[in-house]
Amino acid sequence: MDPEVSLLLQCPQGGLREQQVQAELSPAHDRRPLPGGDEAIAAVWESRRLAQPWLFDAPKFRLHSATLAPAGSPGPQLLLRLGLTSYRDFLGTNWASSAAWLRQWGAADWGDKQAYLADPLGVGAALATADDFLVFLRRSQQVAEAPGLVDVPGGHPEPQALCPGDSPLHQDLPGELVVHELFSSVLQEICDEVNVPLLTLSQPLLLGIARNETSAGRASAEFSVRCSLTSEQVREHYMSGGPEAHESTGILFVETQRAQRLQETKMWAELCPSAKGAVLLYNLGHRSPPMSP
Repeated sequence: MDPEVSLLLQCPQGGLREQQVQAELSPAHDRRPLPGGDEAIAAVWESRRLAQPWLFDAPKFRLHSATLAPAGSPGPQLLLRLGLTSYRDFLGTNWASSAAWLRQWGAADWGDKQAYLADPLGVGAALATADDFLVFLRRSQQVAEAPGLVDVPGGHPEPQALCPGDSPLHQDLPGELVVHELFSSVLQEICDEVNVPLLTLSQPLLLGIARNETSAGRASAEFSVRCSLTSEQVREHYMSGGPEAHESTGILFVETQRAQRLQETKMWAELCPSAKGAVLLYNLGHRSPPMSP
């Protein structure tokens, strides 16, 4: 396994549909206040804002834990326990110079090395075209994370998309709406970043959850999505621009069969950890069944 990424869980049956996933949103799943106080987070945020004034804060869902149901169980197959956090807290914990210490203190104080970390839940898509290519994007030098590296389309589910304003989000967001935002957000990110029409995309299948170990274990839900367009048609849509065209500088395609051996190529070193997690989970979910003797 690549040291930049770890797999928190792999969903069964090649991926789970929206109806098979359940979410529990509670303040009990928020991060713990830092041992020395949260003033350190404010200091990191001000420093980052001075260097990158285009950064902005917004609420995010925080992954506390995820549990798969036993094989053959009726009902939802995956329970996601979620709290709320923010992009500001993410930069001030997961990306802080003290992140490794925070993980040690979390393990010692709470039996959970992620207890003091914001851990905003991201989403990413292994997007396959009609002619069986996976879609990757070269990230712009202006983005806050992994500038210049290669990524899959993705981003974050947004609590404010469900409950705008200053409402008490924990109380106002039923679990089924949170799950819907999780699944719909990955489609919206594809539309915004790759500029393909929503109607060309299949319903997402949740492949599993990967952790980015370069940002202290920040989690990302990775999905499999099919596009009814060919790779050349996808390229044409991408080149005509889109709402988030500024986030990337180019589009790349890898044959789905070649993705099984992508770790053996030079391209693997160019992938950011979230893309590595998506590829690993895609390969696990799309392994060819063993041949009969």
